[in-house]
Amino acid sequence: MRHPVQRALRLKGNIMGSGSLKAWIQASRAPFFVATVIPLLLGWIMAMQHTGSVRPRRFLLCLFGSLIVHLITNLANDYFDHAVGTDAGDSIGGSRVIQEGKITPRRLLRVIIVLYIIAFAIAAIIVFYFELHLLVIPIFFSAFSSFFYVAPPIRYGYHGLGEVFVAVNMGPIMVTGTYWVVAGAPALAPLLVSIPVGIMVAAILYYQSLPDMITDQASGKITLAVRLGKKLAFQGLIMFFVLIYASIVALVLGGFVSPFALLSLLGLPLCAKILRIVRNTGDWVLLDQYGKYIRMIYFICGLSLMIGIIFNN
Repeated sequence: MRHPVQRALRLKGNIMGSGSLKAWIQASRAPFFVATVIPLLLGWIMAMQHTGSVRPRRFLLCLFGSLIVHLITNLANDYFDHAVGTDAGDSIGGSRVIQEGKITPRRLLRVIIVLYIIAFAIAAIIVFYFELHLLVIPIFFSAFSSFFYVAPPIRYGYHGLGEVFVAVNMGPIMVTGTYWVVAGAPALAPLLVSIPVGIMVAAILYYQSLPDMITDQASGKITLAVRLGKKLAFQGLIMFFVLIYASIVALVLGGFVSPFALLSLLGLPLCAKILRIVRNTGDWVLLDQYGKYIRMIYFICGLSLMIGIIFNN
């Protein structure tokens, strides 16, 4: 039996150590950052092609600011879901750093506030230094979406709207916004290319909500999957895959990307594998361990779109 003093020291170490680098990496959910990097690269590549200007400093500002907002969203999700008990008990949602005692809610909130200040400072540089004043509109929409995903009183993620806002933010706003910053003005082509990107990120969020359907519903978090129910939720996943590939094919047929973008079809076996796993898994909590496959699909499709843009003459 562990000595009481040893137990006390271990508990103190957990509390005092809340904020270790490893804990913050866990809280960041870094593997999902690919959802931010790919749309920014697409917007940058298109801007370079259309204008002939690289403007790396502008791109790096977009990248740094966007990654911070993505991080804020993840941390705020942990903080507010913990506050209302959504991530308590058997739930597997979030990074679990609060539930595991690695980072205290108070420290998490402080970091969220500091990161928001940094993000708004970067946004101010982009808007005022580069005189892109109309960018204020998508920037404030992104800030609103980031905070009120699970924060009261709006909590749109609790009302089945998470996928919609994520699709808009990680698709049109990121791709078109990056193009706008680098090129100096918006354009139609990046907006159209952003459509499958937004759908893909929404599909990631949708899939990640499947393992938590029961606990989400019990806590009052009515995600899109919860609204649909288990049978329709499976069909919803199929629909996401159909929309992703249909939109990519449409871009090729419309001449906005070259046929090289059809390399994205290499991800179809992974789609089939995911659907087979979901269909054959009785306890959907187990689906959490297969989330890597849908991120791989996103990476394949995103990379294929980049190649399709680069070789589109």
